[in-house]
Amino acid sequence: MSEALASNHCIVIGASHAGSQLAVHLRKSGWTGQITLIGDEPQLPYHRPPLSKAVMSGEKSAEQILLRPEQMYQAQNIDLRLNTRVAAILPQEKRVQLTTGESLAYDKLALCTGARPIHLPLGDGLDGVCYLRTLADVEAIRARLDQVADVVVIGAGYIGLEAAAVLRKLGKQVTVLERESRVLKRVTGEQMSDFFARLHEQHGVQLRCNAEVVAINGRGQVDSVSCADGRTIKAQMVIVGVGVVPETSLAESAELRIENGIYVDEHSRTSDPDIFAAGDCTSHPSELYQRRVRLESVQNANDQSRVAAANICGGTEVYHVTPWFWSDQYDVKLQSVGLCHGYDEVQTDGSPDTAVEEGMVVRYYREGKLIAADCINRARDFMAIKKEMV
Repeated sequence: MSEALASNHCIVIGASHAGSQLAVHLRKSGWTGQITLIGDEPQLPYHRPPLSKAVMSGEKSAEQILLRPEQMYQAQNIDLRLNTRVAAILPQEKRVQLTTGESLAYDKLALCTGARPIHLPLGDGLDGVCYLRTLADVEAIRARLDQVADVVVIGAGYIGLEAAAVLRKLGKQVTVLERESRVLKRVTGEQMSDFFARLHEQHGVQLRCNAEVVAINGRGQVDSVSCADGRTIKAQMVIVGVGVVPETSLAESAELRIENGIYVDEHSRTSDPDIFAAGDCTSHPSELYQRRVRLESVQNANDQSRVAAANICGGTEVYHVTPWFWSDQYDVKLQSVGLCHGYDEVQTDGSPDTAVEEGMVVRYYREGKLIAADCINRARDFMAIKKEMV
């Protein structure tokens, strides 16, 4: 096996958490052949979670959120190609075609293409309409902030609420518009939704649920947002955070199986035996939940890429982990473990009062089995529940 690994070439498409981790783990797993890591952004691979928090607030610079220094990739003999786009994957020929016209042969291929923001068909061409996924997105937002007093955030998921918290700390007037009946509805239960709604309102955020945005207005520069109920909210900036979709276009054109993302088995292998995938772009079988799931988290990107790397090198590791997530808003740290979808029982420990320092834990059960938990400022409980659910 070592001779094959020494002569083979593995190409990793996507240079964020999953891609960077996968390339490094290939070396740790015994891959001694060529590794090419392709990223479409000009920056070295970086941490994404701080973008909507420490980077937007100015507490951290681009250099401070790098996953690894450039010298590490050089030391590991990883050919890092930044600002490079892949035009197509040709599985029959085992080649990757770049937009430059260059063609690269591979023996094994890993797709770590992540996800892309859902784009609203509103406000196109208006200065001040922003999305929040990349470092360039955040840099564009920060460059405008001095000229902005009023911000509308569309979407009350993690990204939208984290951005709202930072913007309030920076002294902006913030209105959050959410089309669902409560904030964080896709990821948590009613008690947590109520907690975070109160938290933001206590910090001066104008929060509007059941709000259907029908127009983003302005001439050249955004000046307001209109809702279906007739309300118009002034804004010199609009941040859209209505979710993401898995980036599967290359996989689709290569005729790989797609099912709520790139379909992978328990070994992180796609429908092509020489192509693996990891991270936000994939859906995988979950032993814990007895169904396929797609996760948008750093934990999933890191852990799944490690399994993929081991199996690219000839291993038979199974991806079996309990998902976990976190979010920082104001002085509150939310740590979540598991997926609460389909819960039929809730148990609460602690106080739902946002001013009480002891925090709280909400456990979610289905048919008597613990399936998830949300922990507010309760790190020890979070760690204990994580161990309990493994």
